[in-house]
Amino acid sequence: MTEIAGLCAGLRAGTAIFDLELTPGQQKNLEKALPRIKIVDRTRLILDIFAARARTSEGRLQVESAQLSYMLPRLTGAWREFSQQAGGIGTRGPGERKLEYEKRHIQSRLKSLRAELERVRSARKLRRERRAGVPMPQLALVGYTNVGKSTILNRLVGARAAHADDKLFATLDPTARRVRLPEGGWAVATDTVGFIQRLPTSLIAAFRSTLEEVEAADCLLVIGDASSPQLEEQRASVDATLADLDTGGIPRVEVFNKADRLGASARADLSRLRPDAVLISAATGEGLAEALARVEKALSRRWLKREIVLPAASGGLARHFYESAQVLSHETRGEDTHWRLRVTAENWKRLQALVAEC
Repeated sequence: MTEIAGLCAGLRAGTAIFDLELTPGQQKNLEKALPRIKIVDRTRLILDIFAARARTSEGRLQVESAQLSYMLPRLTGAWREFSQQAGGIGTRGPGERKLEYEKRHIQSRLKSLRAELERVRSARKLRRERRAGVPMPQLALVGYTNVGKSTILNRLVGARAAHADDKLFATLDPTARRVRLPEGGWAVATDTVGFIQRLPTSLIAAFRSTLEEVEAADCLLVIGDASSPQLEEQRASVDATLADLDTGGIPRVEVFNKADRLGASARADLSRLRPDAVLISAATGEGLAEALARVEKALSRRWLKREIVLPAASGGLARHFYESAQVLSHETRGEDTHWRLRVTAENWKRLQALVAEC
């Protein structure tokens, strides 16, 4: 404590930021030892950044829930000290009453927020189910914060679909847009909240509905920052976060963005270390075609490409094709119609059975 106090005094610091999550007891002791210094731990700093970035009602709900969960066990300090001074024997002082009131208020607000977030989660689940009813593969863009996920989505879509900024956690709410695949058809690509090392558990809980978008994907586009000195640490953090989610069976395509910032030797070193990854640049478009081709190949594990020939007279089956598969093309040749489909194995069996009945 003495060393920290000396450092703060020497730097004339008004705030001390700790790169770890302080316990309520540690926070209280530091505030006592440094009465004129604002004490901020890693979790509070991340929460403050999230609060500044939240733009939608869902994002604000998620951030407020995480903030109150963090704050609740830390309601100590001045009010308790005042209570001990002002409270009489066998009575509760005004400070203690104030502390209890604040705790009840926060608990009540948390209960309300959790109910609202559960409704949001249900609504998001319903939207996912509706998307699943549309025969289109799902692609999730995941990676460390500020690696360029939103810029990549905008480049793939060919428009400003998602808010992109050179800031930590610029994206808190998922943005889903259709992306054209190289061999025809579409996939729904979803931009997700950026990961970070030692992501606080309160944030994981608050953003659960958002992270479920990752778990529902058919393929993960795992994005790293090729220019970051902490590339390996960030990559390990992303892997750890994905391991905590239910993503074990989802195929992945790994890419390293911002390749335009690398020199020739750095490119060669990275390619040698990660031969299976694709070097891309959202700024220039480099490597995106190859990345999409790999995504399409990964999606083919679940979404099969199939061809079927039907008599032109059996046009009644076309409705089933459009409802259960992604029609890549259909062409009438003489008395037959040739269909090219992208379809899941389950729906392909069902369509074959329908065709056999005709």
